[in-house]
Amino acid sequence: MNLQKWGNALKINQWLRVSVLTLLLLVMVVRVASANGGKEEYLIGVNSDKAKGLIESAGGDIHHEYEAFPVIFAELPEAAKRGLINNPHIDFIEENEDVEIAQTVPWGIPFIYSDEVHRQGYYGNGVKIAVLDTGIATHPDLAIKGGVSFIPTENTYIDYNGHGTHVAGTVAALNNSYGVLGVAPGADLYAVKVLDRKGGGSHATIAQGIEWAMNNGMDVVNMSLGSTSGSTTLQLASDRASSAGVLLIGAAGNSGQQGGSNNMGYPARYNSVMAVGAVDQNGTRASFSSYGAELEIMAPGVNINSTHLNNSYRSLNGTSMAAPHVAGVAALIKQKHPHLTASQIRNRMNQTAINLGNRTYYGNGLVDAEYAAQ
Repeated sequence: MNLQKWGNALKINQWLRVSVLTLLLLVMVVRVASANGGKEEYLIGVNSDKAKGLIESAGGDIHHEYEAFPVIFAELPEAAKRGLINNPHIDFIEENEDVEIAQTVPWGIPFIYSDEVHRQGYYGNGVKIAVLDTGIATHPDLAIKGGVSFIPTENTYIDYNGHGTHVAGTVAALNNSYGVLGVAPGADLYAVKVLDRKGGGSHATIAQGIEWAMNNGMDVVNMSLGSTSGSTTLQLASDRASSAGVLLIGAAGNSGQQGGSNNMGYPARYNSVMAVGAVDQNGTRASFSSYGAELEIMAPGVNINSTHLNNSYRSLNGTSMAAPHVAGVAALIKQKHPHLTASQIRNRMNQTAINLGNRTYYGNGLVDAEYAAQ
């Protein structure tokens, strides 16, 4: 809205508001004058029953009278505000400011140094990432480019479980003024529903999702899912997609407490899939994180805050939360080095990972976005 048409008084008032906001360093948006006769919104502290009549007599429009405390929410012309501010029945008059939720950065973002890649101007822009999961729900912190459902009873890619939406946020929650930040907020996000609202799917639905990703030009596929048993069909799908230049990222599984020499799940266990385990904020393997010879790399997977159903946010644990960190890093590398193939990006992440200890339990170590993107 052009404030010049409201006259010099409003210009001065706008300057004062901006100055106050700058001094206080508050995350607010100044509410400019409305088209309703040049009135602005105010919160007015009162100390008597006469105040309401005074406000209305001065041309004010009352929107709400608070019952628990003596404040009236009203619109006032500038002249009325000046006339009321020193009235003995008025305690204070303050502008009604719009307050926004400040964006928080989940701990995993700086932990893997993806914020350093952001500072270089790379956010994964233009890189296509398919999230094979329970779908993705509409959310103000997510931009879904498209998708598909392979669940016969759910003909939309919209998520009714929350798992896929959470995974998607870790990959690519938007770089805006609220909510959370994803590893690759500029990436093109595609929802590929291969699990139903209860979190169940099959080898067939996952293979269909992989096939769709391969046929639709996806650069990266995130699979925060798994099974204790393998499938020749699932392995063929993974191998073909990998050979076609799609980078497949898979959650290692949450069976770490079962013991044994290898408790990893499928499809992460296949050579054509990059298997991701989970660490906590100390860089220690989460007790639930599966391990074995095929474990390739580690990422944050404990207390991960991300998008969820009904425009909400939630913290979850699991290798399901670790895998999308790696998928996001792959997108950052791809944007910065578009000539690199999927296998070259995978090699970069493995070769630049931060060593955390025994390879059976930690693979090549913690993914390092900054080093991998050099």
